[in-house]
Amino acid sequence: MHDYLEKYGWAVNETTIANAIEEIKESLPAFRTQEDWKRCFGAIDLTTLNATDTVEKVRILTEKVNNFPAHFPGTPGVAAICIYPALVRTVRDALKTPAVRIAAVGAGFPASQTFIKVKCDECRMAVEQGATEIDIVISLGAFLSGDYDTVSAEIRQIKAATGQAHLKVILETGALTAMQIAIASFIAMEAGADFIKTSTGKIEPAATPAAAWIMTNCIRLFYEKTGKKTGFKPAGGIVSSDDALMYYAIVKSVLGGDWLVPALFRLGASRVANNLLSSIFITDINYF
Repeated sequence: MHDYLEKYGWAVNETTIANAIEEIKESLPAFRTQEDWKRCFGAIDLTTLNATDTVEKVRILTEKVNNFPAHFPGTPGVAAICIYPALVRTVRDALKTPAVRIAAVGAGFPASQTFIKVKCDECRMAVEQGATEIDIVISLGAFLSGDYDTVSAEIRQIKAATGQAHLKVILETGALTAMQIAIASFIAMEAGADFIKTSTGKIEPAATPAAAWIMTNCIRLFYEKTGKKTGFKPAGGIVSSDDALMYYAIVKSVLGGDWLVPALFRLGASRVANNLLSSIFITDINYF
């Protein structure tokens, strides 16, 4: 267990984490600016992952993304639309905004409790349908059993199956201790994750500032050791503009402004989009 922590020089305790989070919270007023809210909005993976999702519902959502620049000139559009694999083709056929990426959850999302062949095939098929990003969950059962080799091997196989698509690896941090979050972060990055992501949003707690601080520090240590920049995506329970700014501020504090671009920072959310727009334009907006 400790091999990963020693390899990357991880030596953090709960007090250090709590103090760091409190300090960042105190800095939030400085981030309540139109520019920072816009950058948060531009980092959104606009997400709909409901059993009730239909082709028509997802098509309408995609049309709203297409029409966004006409309604809100000068405001960056969302970074991606995130849906289940069966709806990737719907987004691909309707999307007219090349800068917006198509993200699909896969590999037996959200439980990751299926066969590795099924996981790889599902992710490969999503890419063939038009997904440019794939969000998967680590094999949490294997991880909690201490079988880190299986966790790593599955990520590597899925990464190979998805080719050039960006792979976001979800740790499901609500089920992990602080030390386990750090270990899972290093395992995922070593195995080829382009992003590490907090949560599926399907269990509680979802994203938390503490988990984000741990993960971004692991990204920093991994970058210092390997030179590889890994992205960070908090997801689940991000509703208010201040929720978004908190994660934005954590990334800036730990990793610096270079990470505050869609290529390295995303917010997995659906409800926060209208709240950020309302903050930007200082009026209630209910566009999405």
